Amino acid sequence: MSKEAKSRIKINKLLEASGWRFFDDETGKANIQLEANAKLSQKHIDALGEDFEKSKNGFVDFLLLDEKGFPLVVLEAKKEEKEPLDGKEQARRYAQSLNVRFVILSNGNLHYFWDIDTGNPTIITTFPTLDSLRHSSAFKPDRKRLVEERIEEDFIVQTQYPTYRNDPRWKNEAERPMLIDDRGLKFLRHYQQKAVFALQQSAKQNCDRYLFEMATGTGKTLVSAAVIKLFLKTGNAKRALFLVDRLELEDQAWKSFVRYLKNDYTCVIYKENKGDWRKAEIVVSTVQSLTFDNKYLKLFSPTDFELVISDEAHRSISGNNRALFEYFIGFKLGLTATPKDYLKNIDAAELKENDVRAWERRQLLDTYKTFGCESGNPTFRYSLIDGVRDGVLVNPIVCDARTEISTELLAEKGYAVLMQNDEGEDEEKTFFHTDFEKKFFSDRTNLIFCKTFIENALKDPIDGEIGKSIIFCVSQIHASKITQILNEIAMKLWPDKYNSDFAVQVTSNVTDAQQFTVNFANNNLCGNTRWLDGYKSSKARVCITVGMMTTGYDCQDILNLCMMRPIFSPTDFVQIKGRGTRIFTFSHKHRNDGQDLIVSAAKNAFKLFDFFANCEYFEEKFNYDEVIKLPKDDNTYTPGPVPPEPPSVREDFISGIDDPLKSLREVAVGPEGMRVDRELYEKFEKDIKNDPFIQEHFEKGNFAAIEMYIRTKIFDKPTEFYNLDKLRQSVKLDRRLTLREIVEKIFGRITRFKSKEELLDEEFEKFVSVAKPQDSDPIIPIKHYFKAYITDNDIRDIIEKKEYGRLATNSILSLADFKALKEWRDKVPEYVKDYVPLNKYM
Repeated sequence: MSKEAKSRIKINKLLEASGWRFFDDETGKANIQLEANAKLSQKHIDALGEDFEKSKNGFVDFLLLDEKGFPLVVLEAKKEEKEPLDGKEQARRYAQSLNVRFVILSNGNLHYFWDIDTGNPTIITTFPTLDSLRHSSAFKPDRKRLVEERIEEDFIVQTQYPTYRNDPRWKNEAERPMLIDDRGLKFLRHYQQKAVFALQQSAKQNCDRYLFEMATGTGKTLVSAAVIKLFLKTGNAKRALFLVDRLELEDQAWKSFVRYLKNDYTCVIYKENKGDWRKAEIVVSTVQSLTFDNKYLKLFSPTDFELVISDEAHRSISGNNRALFEYFIGFKLGLTATPKDYLKNIDAAELKENDVRAWERRQLLDTYKTFGCESGNPTFRYSLIDGVRDGVLVNPIVCDARTEISTELLAEKGYAVLMQNDEGEDEEKTFFHTDFEKKFFSDRTNLIFCKTFIENALKDPIDGEIGKSIIFCVSQIHASKITQILNEIAMKLWPDKYNSDFAVQVTSNVTDAQQFTVNFANNNLCGNTRWLDGYKSSKARVCITVGMMTTGYDCQDILNLCMMRPIFSPTDFVQIKGRGTRIFTFSHKHRNDGQDLIVSAAKNAFKLFDFFANCEYFEEKFNYDEVIKLPKDDNTYTPGPVPPEPPSVREDFISGIDDPLKSLREVAVGPEGMRVDRELYEKFEKDIKNDPFIQEHFEKGNFAAIEMYIRTKIFDKPTEFYNLDKLRQSVKLDRRLTLREIVEKIFGRITRFKSKEELLDEEFEKFVSVAKPQDSDPIIPIKHYFKAYITDNDIRDIIEKKEYGRLATNSILSLADFKALKEWRDKVPEYVKDYVPLNKYM
């Protein structure tokens, strides 16, 4: 069989799989027209086009028709060994002569869809359906309108309540807050407006992909609603898809979009509206429900959504889920709360195969590349520090508390994490040394954790009881034990106040656990507080969970977070910390002398209990000797019976504890942020400079001895816990640093650390001096290839395995660019393998 015939076989099958018809049948009339003068018979279909190349030149290979029989799509077919884009200009002429807007270019293996009115050909994996093209034909995007639309602070409010300015309560400034609260009006904050404006400016530069890096609690869903409205209002999208990676986020996003946009647009959850999702402008779905068994290939056409938004992008488009995200043609927006800088200096070579840090490092780096942010700079960034500075977030008071056992476990690197399995579902995996479970699940160890929490937790400023709290445990078994211990302590300290409702386990094995999270946020979990009549606060004070309440859970009056497990996933750490950063005002309405009075207190901090030095691991070295400045309570109102200050748990209750609290230190984090944003380097530099051994061997140039000494005598000691990862993170560099470079910088042999780009430029200059390319050689493409091969693992894997077809979907190096390199395709890898130390660029 000829290569032309093989190509036609594949194209025919793809057409039929997408619902196009060669013959009339019960579903409708034939809507595929073959080349002019070719007889349309079953024989030709069976032969699959072996005679097509002999037809007269100047005819369309396949012409796809709409329901009225008018030309809709020109499909230009090429032999397998030819590039589909070779037929681009020929197909354009055909399309223009037939007044057709859509073109498909295919060689049977690689396919492009081209909307001539909107831009360039885009790779697709299936052919669009007639229904989706009918939808697209009414779509007339106008990038100019997208860029020029003004995004005022009331952009969402104009949909929620268009005539709000005419409301008497709006005209009366004193009543405006009541109006905003009653109607749930959402005005965009200044940084949210800036985020949308940054997208517009990027679109002005003809970018179609955008990435927002915004701290937890800064309103990514509201910004997403503004972006969706922008695209729908300006006609640059007719339908948007919002992807999440957890069920609770799916429902939460849907409720938010309905609340913000229902007056102008319809929003549905896909799995609840499988039959009529096309009626909606906004479709919300988990990636798992669409990727299982590759269902999205059957459910959707590549042209069904002009805008795709991925929430927590490095999770929702990780692994095989990336195929779903790339399947659709159109604009793409990624959202993330995890800064890339958390992982930029981790040495992948030093990580174990099952280490979640290695997995997340790849996902974060891939995410930035996916959205065109290879430099590490997202389209828009708004950090926790920015939020605290602007008064929209609060920083934690970090309470570092380690027992002897937890310190030992930490040193042994035992930890538990939630990871995605092959089905894309969260699966709990625990990594520990042999004694981990025995020691960690000890009731006595858990009791000291609970005792420390009870005695140091922040109180509700209105009724004085323990503030609402979330505790994160190792496993469901551990969560059950902690829940029981806390309820036993509460019964002894405050009889008849809680009756085993002080702490509630919220894990997936507990019936109605998801509803518990909702009730906790609504302040009615297990009923209302018994400390103050009429005060709207939950009777249950503590939710004990493993991972359910990490991502996207919005409970603004949280005052305490407690990590009773090691956390090695930066995303989990950022999300857990983010549960407490939201601002809130506690208030209570009461009567006094016949008058209604309101007492209120602002939340200006929250406590982050850490039993495993998680903050130290991610945030570098804390100065735990700083004085804690507790929030001042200027309110003189005494609301009924005030709970007693929690006393030390009686000795008879904890008698026999063999794991005494080793240390308890607190630090209030100031506006400069946690230590991830501060310097560890200066303290380390001072210690190294003053060390006689290092001074002596530096003068002799004995770097091997220096490195061995630092690794064995200075690193990972209980007082400072220095290590190479922390030092790399502290200098905020975009590449891997060696210990030798750090020592040379400390002693002044080098004045600064060069960036990755600077080192790559130097490497390329060396390469040019050795390889001596000619003037006729494509020097810019060679340089791009040279840098990509050094810095990108996927590129090296493709080249080494000679799986060049994978370049067709690679965002760093295209297949066309690679072919144009000719002999340089092999020269660059040979040189790099011989001369370039790759570890430096990881």
